[in-house]
Amino acid sequence: MRCARCGTENRTGRRFCTQCGSALTLACPVCGAPADEGDHFCGECGATFTTSPATTAGQGESAAARTSQRTVERRHVSVLFADLVGFTSLSASRDSEDVRDLLSRYFSGARSIIERYGGTVEKFIGDAVMAVWGVPAAQEDDAERAVRAALELVDAVRAFGDEAGAPDLQARAGVLTGEAAVNLGVVGEGMVAGDLVNTASRIQAAADPGTVYVGDATRRATEAAIEYADAGEHQLKGKPDPERLWQARRVVAGRRGSMRPTVLEPPFSGRDRELRLLKEYLHATSEERRARLLSIVGVAGVGKSRIAWEFEKYVDGLTEAVLWHRGRCLSYGEGVTYWALAEMVRMRAGIVENQRPDEARQKLRATVDEYLKEEEERRWVEPRLAQLLGLEDRSTSDPRDLFAAWRFFFERLATRNLTVLVFEDMQWADAGLFDFIEYLLEWSRTSAILVITLARPDVAERRPGWGIGKRGLTSLYLEPLSPDAMASLLTGMVPGLPAELRERILDRAAGIPLYAVETVRMLLDRGLIADQDGTFVVRGSLESLEVPESLHAMIAARLDSLPAEERRLVQDAAVLGKAFTPTALAAVSAEPQADVERLLERLVAKDLFAIESDPRSPERGQYAFVQDLVRNVAEGMLSRRERKQRHLAAAEYLTSSWSEEEEIAEVVATHLVEAFEADPGAADAAEIRTRARDALVRAGEHAAALGSGAQALRYFERAIEFGGDDESIAVLHERAGDVASTVALIDATREHFETALATHRTRGDVLAEARVTALLGVVDLRTGHFDRAKTAVQRAIAVLSETPGDDAERDAVLVRASNALAVSLYYTGDVDGALAFVERALTLAERRDLIDQLLQALDTKSWVLHALQRTRESLILQEGALKLAIDTGHTRETVRIGVNLAEALEEDDQLEASIERSEQAEATCVRAGDVVAHNAVYAYLERLSPLLELGRWDDCERLWSRFADEDAERSRELTMFEMLTLNVVWLRLRRGDLDAARSIIGSLDALIASGVELSVESDIMRGAARAAVLNAEGDHRAALASAESAFRSSGRQSFPIMERKAVIEAVEAAFALDDTEKVTDLLRFARERFHPGSPSLDAHISRWQGRLHDLRGDDDEMERKFRAAVQALVELRRPFWTAVAQLEFAEALGRRGRVEEARSHADAARATFVELGASPWIVRTESLMQPAKAEVAAR
Repeated sequence: MRCARCGTENRTGRRFCTQCGSALTLACPVCGAPADEGDHFCGECGATFTTSPATTAGQGESAAARTSQRTVERRHVSVLFADLVGFTSLSASRDSEDVRDLLSRYFSGARSIIERYGGTVEKFIGDAVMAVWGVPAAQEDDAERAVRAALELVDAVRAFGDEAGAPDLQARAGVLTGEAAVNLGVVGEGMVAGDLVNTASRIQAAADPGTVYVGDATRRATEAAIEYADAGEHQLKGKPDPERLWQARRVVAGRRGSMRPTVLEPPFSGRDRELRLLKEYLHATSEERRARLLSIVGVAGVGKSRIAWEFEKYVDGLTEAVLWHRGRCLSYGEGVTYWALAEMVRMRAGIVENQRPDEARQKLRATVDEYLKEEEERRWVEPRLAQLLGLEDRSTSDPRDLFAAWRFFFERLATRNLTVLVFEDMQWADAGLFDFIEYLLEWSRTSAILVITLARPDVAERRPGWGIGKRGLTSLYLEPLSPDAMASLLTGMVPGLPAELRERILDRAAGIPLYAVETVRMLLDRGLIADQDGTFVVRGSLESLEVPESLHAMIAARLDSLPAEERRLVQDAAVLGKAFTPTALAAVSAEPQADVERLLERLVAKDLFAIESDPRSPERGQYAFVQDLVRNVAEGMLSRRERKQRHLAAAEYLTSSWSEEEEIAEVVATHLVEAFEADPGAADAAEIRTRARDALVRAGEHAAALGSGAQALRYFERAIEFGGDDESIAVLHERAGDVASTVALIDATREHFETALATHRTRGDVLAEARVTALLGVVDLRTGHFDRAKTAVQRAIAVLSETPGDDAERDAVLVRASNALAVSLYYTGDVDGALAFVERALTLAERRDLIDQLLQALDTKSWVLHALQRTRESLILQEGALKLAIDTGHTRETVRIGVNLAEALEEDDQLEASIERSEQAEATCVRAGDVVAHNAVYAYLERLSPLLELGRWDDCERLWSRFADEDAERSRELTMFEMLTLNVVWLRLRRGDLDAARSIIGSLDALIASGVELSVESDIMRGAARAAVLNAEGDHRAALASAESAFRSSGRQSFPIMERKAVIEAVEAAFALDDTEKVTDLLRFARERFHPGSPSLDAHISRWQGRLHDLRGDDDEMERKFRAAVQALVELRRPFWTAVAQLEFAEALGRRGRVEEARSHADAARATFVELGASPWIVRTESLMQPAKAEVAAR
């Protein structure tokens, strides 16, 4: 026996070392239990001794023991055992392969659940699983995680059995916490050993099917978050004394007891499948990194909030970090703009409501710095989040700018961790919030974001079609609970309730859990039941108790049973909303705050109010109604005069106490509107009406500043209803028209502007009349009514220009009108007039520092210069404008200028650069979420033409399919799309689908028949496309007429892309008609029109000259021109036209008997046509090659 301290060998049987005097003892190297010489296994933990027990000498260790101790330690761990009940009988009745498959699925599911809660599977034995927490690293909530996993596993097996057609299949589990020997060098079987493991197994064996039992140590460590029931004493195998065990019933709080409710919480009953769906969606979102929306709809009291709470507790217990956000929509009027979203940002930043702006801004900046690492991203996102929270003075009428930044923030969160957004009470949501959620799902589809919305069925009135047909959406309607589930819920709350009364309550409840809960609360209020050791028992006579017919009546009866001062305080609180502070309630009730707080404590004890305890919530420390339905009933019990007084008090309090009044403008407006409508005949009604109208205007401006045009429109329209003098009403109509235009509500825009115009005209306000006339002209321009727009804007500009004085507001309208007129003149062919007015717009925009209007005017001028063939000047101007737009953060203008620059580069034959620019513009759209104006669609449709020319036809097909599937329907009424989509006509014709080409032309004809006017360039494109179809049909004379009409109609304007297409079709038609004189005339026109020419057109001219020389019999010139055309087209990378030139050259050579040469060129052409899928051209090539082959064979 070797001494561990000094290493001296001692004779067997020695008790002390002969050299150093240290005690010599044998011990298990795993658990440290005493052992005897010759033992092969530890008598305590069963560990195997590979040689003999380790020798310990005092505090010394042998080298072998030290090596062992580096991997074996005593650790505080939690061990779970679970096995299946009913699996043996199931196995006997099924095929062995089916049994193996079932068992494999069970093991896989068990491993997933255990690992989600941070546990490690130690081993599977038969149908049992053993898992351990605390290895290799311990967490302070290991025991809680183990119990949560056990409860989850038992529930999962129950569902698994139902799915597998084995409803009797259940699991039972046991969990025990304590010390065990842990082998740190082992993963899996053999990790832990000791008595703890054996005892945990025995606890599992004692558990009833479908239950989880734990030992006392585990209960003590977890009871803050887990509800337990005493399972009694059990005699466990191998234990001398009975052990008290506890049944884990459910999770009642967040991790380590956080967020534990202070109110009566009934058992969670009848919603297991729905909760399981939420869990599956959560993990699928995490694994697939794809955004999802789960819309949960149900009547009041059916359990929407409860299922969300159970889900939150589940998420809180997972090992995976999940960024949880919760926001509630306020039930004020049309809803407070983005309130729920702002609550989520506050929750993430740790900002409490009404926190000092400087402190809130500091917290927001720290949060942005934490999740956004790029300085450019932080500069863009932070002010827009601050605007959402009312911490930023900037405003915008463009929701896309704000939506993009808010979306980007949540996307960045989702790159760090799975992100969950829970929106409560969506039936009260503002229109902008619905828009943002839909936008988030559309543009963040590849982010791990799970959105959950809770709403009553009347959400369909607020947002028709909500929850239907959206990407990544699942709609879940909560039906009333089944009678069995309701009975289980009621029995779980009041186990001693007489059967007759229980049946009466269940009958009246009609499956609505809240009815049963409120009944129990009423019984508590009246002292008829009492809490005894965590359960409720009957204390009085229930025989005479009348159960109200409806839930509303039940709540009213409960409120009536309260003492008068408590009931009055509940009614006062109801006016403030679902959540409130004691200070606000004291202001509304006109009672001392100390008295209010004393009453609140009593009402919390009666489960009417709860204190927000979630440390992440911006409402933490506030009081809230346990049920919003109680608030509705309480408020409805107020008389009209009482309601008026309390709403006025609430408005006064909010106005005086809120640091940023604009943030709560909608709330103040709603209180004042409610006060007026409560007593419109009162002496002070006129004053309240005026205050309410002014507050509605402020609410509208706040919504507009946040980019919620639809919401702002509703507030302005409501303000108009509250009346005023003619001038102020006309101004409100103007404002309503402005915000309606930002969300493309064209009819509403026109209606409000026309109403304002009529009022200004009646009042004789010439300047205001001109201003609105200009705005109506812009509406006409947007809808493609160019002549009407031109007339209206010209009239307005004439009046505005004659107005004396230095008026900044007038100049702002004049800039907008001048640019609109320039665009109208451009589209109707007057480029000189367009240039004059765009210069005027530029001068005024520079003078007034109107950057957005300056950028629009620069863009317009670049079009005009290009139309005047000042190409290089135009490109330089566009590049500079694009840089200015990027530098100043004007996203919309960045995209628009980028798309137009792409078109200009294509006109200059820089096709690759054009594609790159349009891709950059589209990427900017995707980042900015440019949905309303569809600039992303413009950007990718702009690529159709260069892709077609470069032979990337499959890319064209993908873009066209994308447009047809996703964007065609919503783009029908917008101008210029028709011009871009006409490119597909040539793709269809070249691939032999004449009917599809005709269909595209037919769709455009129908659009024109509906009253839409085409711009000059769109009309040229339409003529060229129609000529292409006519050529394919063989009607070459009509094709020539259509093409000539197209390119000769533009006057001094030049639209090279469209005109080149028209010229090509005209030349092809003239050749088909054998009209060489017309061909010569067309070539002369092309040289003059496109002076100094373009490389692609020069190549076509060489090709056409080769054909002319072929017809004239000039062999040398024919060959020279064709070879020049082929070489030029190869250098330009135009594969289709290269193949066409090769085929035409081959045909000319064939007619001269130069068969071998002809065949060489035809083979090259055919290979290209096959690669492109140009079936008509393949047929034409093969018809040429057949005679050539026959002639070669004859030789």
